Amino acid sequence: MWETLKKIYYNRDLRKRILYTLGLLIVFRLAAHIPVPGVNLENLRSFFSRNQIFGLLDMFSGGAMSSFSIVMMGVAPYINAAIIMQLLTMISPRLEALSKEGEQGQRVINKYTRLLTVPLAALQSFGMIRLLQSQSEKGLAIIGHLAPFQFVTIIITIAAGTVFLMWLGELMTENGIGNGISLIITTGILARLPLQAVRMFTSAISSVDYLKYFAFLVLALFIIFGVVIVVEAQRNIPVSYAKRIRGQRMYGGVSTYLPLRVNQGGVIPIIFAMSLMMFPGVIARFFTTAKTSWIAQAASALERVFKPETIIYAVLYFLLVIGFNYFYTAIVFNPEHIAENLQKQGGFIPGLRPGPQTVVYLNKLSNRIMLAGGVFLGIIAILPFVVQRMTGIGTMLDIIGGTGLLIVVSVALETIEQIKAQLIMRSYEEL
Repeated sequence: MWETLKKIYYNRDLRKRILYTLGLLIVFRLAAHIPVPGVNLENLRSFFSRNQIFGLLDMFSGGAMSSFSIVMMGVAPYINAAIIMQLLTMISPRLEALSKEGEQGQRVINKYTRLLTVPLAALQSFGMIRLLQSQSEKGLAIIGHLAPFQFVTIIITIAAGTVFLMWLGELMTENGIGNGISLIITTGILARLPLQAVRMFTSAISSVDYLKYFAFLVLALFIIFGVVIVVEAQRNIPVSYAKRIRGQRMYGGVSTYLPLRVNQGGVIPIIFAMSLMMFPGVIARFFTTAKTSWIAQAASALERVFKPETIIYAVLYFLLVIGFNYFYTAIVFNPEHIAENLQKQGGFIPGLRPGPQTVVYLNKLSNRIMLAGGVFLGIIAILPFVVQRMTGIGTMLDIIGGTGLLIVVSVALETIEQIKAQLIMRSYEEL
């Protein structure tokens, strides 16, 4: 480890990239503490602490939402725009043609993604402000009456904060190390770790049941170890290439493998499922203050059903994660295209004929891998619920378990791989 740190320190370009990334992350955390005026922060924090759904959103923003910061929406609108563009690429012939034009086509798609981020950020900001204003009818004054100019100014400010974070993320990706957007999300999650650790330590001191907290820490280490194993796990499909003679040279005749990751969808299926599960609760929150009694009662009942601590919520969440894993993997992994490309390049899977037989084999294998990956993602998604039921400890569950853990581990592994690649490239240059 110390040897690796020495190599990083003496690699001037890599050292500059890491310091550049750390500097921009510090700028992000400073922006997360700049509040938008006109909000009762004490009542706002009370609202987020009592509502687990919005507490989960606040966790991904690193506390910027509960402080009504100028970057309170985080990079969520940009992620939503990227997912929408990725789905449109699969169904729009024009966008699909652009995606196949290499770097130039990807630049155009990225431009469309940035443009789509702006209205999404404004729309989400509008919804959040209206939701917080509706809490005044329940006796919790968070945002008072806003003049039209103030209302529009706050929306523009928050949307500009999202665009600012998007710009910081792209700067980190181009001039720093790692994926900038992923690092911003990870930093937001880890920003609350010290506070959660202090709360857990205080609870452990005040409680006489030390064995429960020790078991919780041991379980957390096993969970992290399991996540690393599954994130890195892949199924290698052997592929052989036939020998071809061109002129005086012979090509092919080599064997390699086609890697299929167990977790091909990453955290996208969890994000899809989380958005769908949070939607009824958020909508119900609007109608709990309705003047019609039966509408208010129905909204309150729906809000209770879709609370994250209920069993119904956990079961539906688990099933939706598995379903969306199949859906998303089916979009990004096309066995027909893979079989066609292998056949064009003279490659084949030993024991299988190129063409339809290869497609059937890849479909069968992919379905098995998707089931394993979907169950893994589902367990990760409902892990906070299970651990809290087993141990009764509710602190640090947003970090040690669930989507936050998967994001942190995935981004850490990706960043470490990029650093290793930079060090290997430097060693080749020295040779």
